[in-house]
Amino acid sequence: MSNQGVMSKVAMPYAEALIESARDSAILDQINQDLSLVSNILKKSEELKIFFDNPSITVEIKKNVVNKVFSNQVHDIVLKFLLVLIDRRRISVLDLIINKYLDLVYQLESTVVAEISTPIVLTDVQETELINKIKHMSCSKTVKLVTKLNPDLIAGFIVKIGSKTIDTSLQGKLIHMTTYLNSA
Repeated sequence: MSNQGVMSKVAMPYAEALIESARDSAILDQINQDLSLVSNILKKSEELKIFFDNPSITVEIKKNVVNKVFSNQVHDIVLKFLLVLIDRRRISVLDLIINKYLDLVYQLESTVVAEISTPIVLTDVQETELINKIKHMSCSKTVKLVTKLNPDLIAGFIVKIGSKTIDTSLQGKLIHMTTYLNSA
């Protein structure tokens, strides 16, 4: 089994426990927002990520940093959760735990996550239309749209929903046509 697979198995029970805690306290939306904030902070601060991954830094020092950075920004449940991860030396897999947590929450809420790659920023009307189409296609209640700008695309867009890809870009059509012509 790959290292990623092992880490995924380690992360799942923590994600499940956090969902249980959030549901019991009826603050699932608040926890979702707080975890998104934590995730964004980690993405923006490579130093903080390296700090958490460093096994030579003591548990107490890591706890002090977590308290200083997050105590006024996140709910107590999230703060306590981060401290538990430090105690159990699992803080280095925090990103993976957050991703597993969000996957589980989306399943609970019947939310589909759709990644869209587009060469331009979509207007609100275009986003709304796309979300409505994806809701209809996937029979889901809500759609979370993750937009990535890709200036290399030539017109159109690419939508990824789970393992499915819908490529409406001119670049994708040209590649498809080239493949077809080469096989004939």
